[in-house]
Amino acid sequence: MTAFAIKGWCPSALRPMLSGDGLVVRLRPRGGRLSAGQAVGIAELAKRCGNGLIDLTSRANLQIRGVREETHEALVIGLDRLGLVDDDQAMEAQRNIVVAPFWREGDDTYALAAELEHALAMRQLGLPEKFGFAIDCGPRRVLAQASADIRIERDVDGGLIVRADGVPQGRAVAGTEAVETAMSLAEWFVASGGAKDGRGRMAAHVAHGAKPPDTLAGHAEPAAAVSLEPGIHRNGALVGLAFGQTQCKTLDFLAGLASGLRLTPWRMILVEGLREMPQHEDILTRAADPLLRVVACTGAPACPEAHTETRKLAAALAPHLAPDMRLHVSGCAKGCALPSASDITLVGTPDGFDLVRNGSPRDVPARRGLSASDVRALVGAR
Repeated sequence: MTAFAIKGWCPSALRPMLSGDGLVVRLRPRGGRLSAGQAVGIAELAKRCGNGLIDLTSRANLQIRGVREETHEALVIGLDRLGLVDDDQAMEAQRNIVVAPFWREGDDTYALAAELEHALAMRQLGLPEKFGFAIDCGPRRVLAQASADIRIERDVDGGLIVRADGVPQGRAVAGTEAVETAMSLAEWFVASGGAKDGRGRMAAHVAHGAKPPDTLAGHAEPAAAVSLEPGIHRNGALVGLAFGQTQCKTLDFLAGLASGLRLTPWRMILVEGLREMPQHEDILTRAADPLLRVVACTGAPACPEAHTETRKLAAALAPHLAPDMRLHVSGCAKGCALPSASDITLVGTPDGFDLVRNGSPRDVPARRGLSASDVRALVGAR
């Protein structure tokens, strides 16, 4: 297998990560929402302090790319004025919460997100930096595929449950118990050795035989999961971004349409209150758009770990995919953009592309050392 470096941590505003195109600065908006003013401010800062590119991550965070060493301090000052910087690095690292975007002010999702953020700020749990929470309390469970270790969600009867990722059933709780139960489950994870290497995740801990105590376990079945597409929803218009990346001018455009933007882990943004789909060259609005079924990481040269360019190839292959097929193009075997399986996964190596069918970048490939033209012929023929 090709060697690569696993960082074990995620970038943040206070601790950026060096990439091939400069520093990457990650923002964790509270409740998964940006006010229009915050979004406009981010767009301006990305243009002034970075290269103008903004990523929407699989954890519903934003990343400002291409930040220079000499502009990082000015960027942090600007973000702090927008209310987007935590008091310290440890607090920022622990506040990993994905929030389902279809909440209304005063409902369970909105209230639990604020309560959990406060609880995490008050208690240092010693969690690994990639450890996170999902709050998925709307009428439909939409975050089933989002990366999270502890989930507050609905059961089949509409009640609240707290569930450890990797455990099929959760503990039924009242709304007033949900956050404290989630925090107790996080404390158990640390106490039982799940965080000992600094990179632990709940599902892997459970798979290795760890079992939550009876006081935190339960038998409530989570509600059926649904997937979402661009379109008009009860809270506004859900629009897609090809490969989860956009220009600062596009974020500024979307901010000008609404009072706020809600971020999602699906490479989509919910524009609050819109009843018609907006039109812009940099956004995806059709559910059938093949780019929505293609995942590609940053690739070379922006990522120093990548062996090849990824997104131009992915965009060229997208129109040739069958309607039910998903493609993942990864610059290396890490699979940062999508660690899970796809129908076809292409993995960049020093010798070309490895092709994996119905697997992830770390699975055994069916073909090795393919050129870009080989790949186009294989995928285009399907």
